[in-house]
Amino acid sequence: MSRPIRSLLVAAAVLMAFGAQAADKIKLGVMAGAEEEIAEVAVKVAAAKGVDVKLVVFQDYVLPNAALESGELDANAFQTKPYLDAQIEAHGYHIVPIGFTIVEPIGLYSKKYHKLEDLPEGARIGIPNDPANGGRALNLLAAHNLISLKPGKGLTPSLLDVTANPKKYKLIELDGAQLPRSLDDFAAAVVNTNHALNGGLDPRKDVIIQEPQQNNPYGNFVAARAKDKDRADLKKLVEAFESKEVSQYLETQFKGAILPAW
Repeated sequence: MSRPIRSLLVAAAVLMAFGAQAADKIKLGVMAGAEEEIAEVAVKVAAAKGVDVKLVVFQDYVLPNAALESGELDANAFQTKPYLDAQIEAHGYHIVPIGFTIVEPIGLYSKKYHKLEDLPEGARIGIPNDPANGGRALNLLAAHNLISLKPGKGLTPSLLDVTANPKKYKLIELDGAQLPRSLDDFAAAVVNTNHALNGGLDPRKDVIIQEPQQNNPYGNFVAARAKDKDRADLKKLVEAFESKEVSQYLETQFKGAILPAW
């Protein structure tokens, strides 16, 4: 093969590679509802930085990490560090946080009662059934002296770690997304903010007790496969989430119910 023809073929291959790269999008997994709306703002900011992002919307917490690990996604933005740690322990995922997004303080909601002291003895209280959010719920209840937990369990205690339950509350585990729809079946339930919003609850009005908003260890983040953590386009995606546009949207749209985590 002559040198000119070889050079032309190499040039064509380079152009094809750049063309394919330009046509690619970051596929970002997010949860339906409020988190999807927030991500749409970040998508617009990313576009202004020259990064094309396609949202892939999920209805539950299980699939986004599996999809990221398998390569169906480039990143996801839906989870806290305790949840990711539990998923890595269970599934061996090679996934790491690369930048913060939002924090959504979890809260105890009820359609029947407005104050803790109104909860009757033996009341049924729903909590999320995944280890990270279930532990988060138990820590919230313990912080308000509804139960006591074994010391040293950190962010992920389980029902087996409940050492005292003076009012004999029945703590019932249920899929987090189902809790708002099942609230009539409970005296109260601990519900993640995104599920509360999707279920028509108002975190500013309908909550009995809530995690503190400041110094909250449950900040959500953008996650990527470990091998991709330094990708330039993913860094720009993080910058888009950590932007004034997203911060202003949170303030205007959610008025303190959802906060920047960066």
